[in-house]
Amino acid sequence: MEMSRRKFLGASAAAVIVAGTRAKGKVFGANSRVRVCVMGLNGRGKSHLGAYTKLDDVEVATLCDVDSTLFDPTIKKFFKDGSAPKTETDIRRVLEDKDIDAVSMATPNHWHSLGAIWACQAGKDVYVEKPMTHNVFEGRKVVEAAEKYKRIVQHGTQLRSNPGFREGIQLLKDGIIGEVYMARCVCYKWRPDIGKAVPGTPPATLDWNLWQGPAQEKPFMVKESNPKEGIFVPYYWHWVWDYGNGDIGNQGVHQLDAARWGLGVTTPYRVASMGGNFLWDDAKEVFNVSSSSYMFKGPDGKDKMMTLEVRPWCSNEEEGGSSFGVLFYGSKGYMSFPTYGSYKVFLGQDRKLAKEGDDGSDLNHYKNFIECVKSRDAGKITAPPIEGHHSAALSHYALTAARLNRVLEIDTTTEMAKNDEEANKMLTREYRKGFEVPQQV
Repeated sequence: MEMSRRKFLGASAAAVIVAGTRAKGKVFGANSRVRVCVMGLNGRGKSHLGAYTKLDDVEVATLCDVDSTLFDPTIKKFFKDGSAPKTETDIRRVLEDKDIDAVSMATPNHWHSLGAIWACQAGKDVYVEKPMTHNVFEGRKVVEAAEKYKRIVQHGTQLRSNPGFREGIQLLKDGIIGEVYMARCVCYKWRPDIGKAVPGTPPATLDWNLWQGPAQEKPFMVKESNPKEGIFVPYYWHWVWDYGNGDIGNQGVHQLDAARWGLGVTTPYRVASMGGNFLWDDAKEVFNVSSSSYMFKGPDGKDKMMTLEVRPWCSNEEEGGSSFGVLFYGSKGYMSFPTYGSYKVFLGQDRKLAKEGDDGSDLNHYKNFIECVKSRDAGKITAPPIEGHHSAALSHYALTAARLNRVLEIDTTTEMAKNDEEANKMLTREYRKGFEVPQQV
């Protein structure tokens, strides 16, 4: 059933009152179960389901995806005991359901912020995948919505919940490698040639209008070599400007988040980046190779520097790392964080391994989210929306600087580029009618 924007807003306002009142009055007991809707069933959505179905205090009550063909195989894979959840293709109907406590969002990037804001307005708590935003403007709006509606919002940078990573960051802040002045991030993922794209017809089972959401309406693109197969759906939307942010916003945001955490910084005052599409002449739009540098003022007022390298194919491994990782450099040595739960400390000119640790699981992040939903203690969220905003913004600044081929000077108060209207247009977007991220949440 088609729902007009006006009808949804009216229904949503009522839903906010009902759900908000219900959330404030609801007390989760020790044995209470949080009723979750998982939105987006490809890719990260499978990770969400894999985690929630392992937690005794969670009930996956609803599955939501604009592609209805995903429901049956998902239910067969994750709900083998026959306890099938409800299914919905439209998030708006999920948000009207007063029995849903939280929405776990694993949609394409361009839906993350709007979906999170709508959920907050409807009185739902939110786990939102990285990057939390598709552009810088959206970040503050999610932060404001979480605060205004008193919702628990967890960003999907799961390394922040892992004991091993947290231990390493604390050692870093305690001075184990002395004065820390720089962090280097690497993001080397294997990304093949995807071929050329031509306009085609979306499958009858896919709501292409709803899939596009906040993005401007465009044709459904298919493979030139096989017009029956979509080229950007379900995965390669990451490399389309309207929907994704390339690997710098897909994988790289984890490394940027860790580097920013370790350096103790938020918004850079200068960003320089170069990039392009190398190796293949295919349908990708967002750069598959980039080199970015950031300058910050640290808590001590001194300059701190961060770099990020993104490459898509054959590549070396950094010290102690693999396809991605973060290295911190200090006056006494350096630290490597090669995974989401491990670290290594190397001291002195001879780079002697002085200490290491490894303790982590993605399940920790989902547990933290559910615990905070039940306790209503936003102060214990390990990856709150403000951190998601700052870290995602780094990818947006870098991509914008690379597209314009110039250094961006950032106003750290407004978080926009100084005296650069062209850049600032790229740090927000023109929203499609009915799917606007609002100025006032």
